[in-house]
Amino acid sequence: MPASGCFGPELSALADLGCVGASVTKTVFLDVRAGNPAHRLYENGAGVFNSVGIPSLGPVGYLREIHPQYRRLPLPVITSVGAHHPRGYAEVIQQLDECADAYELNVSCPNLDNHGVEIGSDPIAIEESVSRARKSTRLPLIVKLSPMVASIGDCARAAEAAGADAVCVSNSLPSMPVDPKTLRPALGNSVGGLTGPSIRPIVLRLVWLTATAVSIPVIACGGIGTATDALEYFSVGASAVQVGTASFADPSALSTVATDLAQLVAAHGAQNLAQAVSAIQGEER
Repeated sequence: MPASGCFGPELSALADLGCVGASVTKTVFLDVRAGNPAHRLYENGAGVFNSVGIPSLGPVGYLREIHPQYRRLPLPVITSVGAHHPRGYAEVIQQLDECADAYELNVSCPNLDNHGVEIGSDPIAIEESVSRARKSTRLPLIVKLSPMVASIGDCARAAEAAGADAVCVSNSLPSMPVDPKTLRPALGNSVGGLTGPSIRPIVLRLVWLTATAVSIPVIACGGIGTATDALEYFSVGASAVQVGTASFADPSALSTVATDLAQLVAAHGAQNLAQAVSAIQGEER
């Protein structure tokens, strides 16, 4: 599936969605948000830095203008939900009125109830956010975790205890690129998130730690551009993957990864990805 907001309905004509598992929307907040000032994207040898600021039309605008476009895709719709208070996720879900097939809670938001501390870095705040959301919907809940935390396992366990059906690991890595020509921050908001292939070894560790900490499925997200990249995540315990930055340069990357994964399974005489990983690991002994 795509990472949140990285593959909009307007790109569907450029990719074969037959092997893709679901669509994931841009994050919807309760309030209308314009996003951060330009520049919002910057690229260098480390990867892609983004500081989009999550523009949002709010639940009403999303349902009116954006959700119908996702519903026209031949895919289940996972709606990403954001909030600045643990209670906010439930409030957004209530207004969306179970329009989606599942919800992804983006807990990488500053908690205004706690002086701007990120909700996703606090297992207590995660548990409260998920618990409130769980009471507001019977649909599956995925919790997208932050990478810069003291214990990703504690955060994942908090989500699971509160009723999450899966966790996604992880969001972008907080960073601050500087333009070498001006020696000033390259992003309009100064700080942003690093994505791309360079973060994959970091997120691989986080996925591995999370998969050993919880019994619910783990969705991996970070630096996937090929089927082999995705297999690395499956080998450390992921049950599914999300493709993000690769789609910026090649809108067909999402479908290519999905199609190539199916071909890899067949090439190794396997019935599923788990068997394919085992076969490859056995070949290299």
